[in-house]
Amino acid sequence: MVQPRIKLDPNISLGPVEKLREPLEEQLTSALRNAVDKVDDHYQGETVTEVEKELLEGTKAGLHPDIAAAISPDQDQLRDVAATIVHNN
Repeated sequence: MVQPRIKLDPNISLGPVEKLREPLEEQLTSALRNAVDKVDDHYQGETVTEVEKELLEGTKAGLHPDIAAAISPDQDQLRDVAATIVHNN
């Protein structure tokens, strides 16, 4: 089972809400892991690209709309997670 972890770029300041960095990383990680579990459980031969899209959509669905609109995940890392799901099924 894939257990990804999201880390925000430490070189980018969150300004006055910097103290929320760790809780935000935890929320993003939780949403991604839930998406991974759902996609993995329902996997039926989709391509890596399709799984990648499902992961992004599932992750965003698990977040507050404002956070979902603002996230921009590393596409290479998301694709790696998708590829792991495809190759493990």
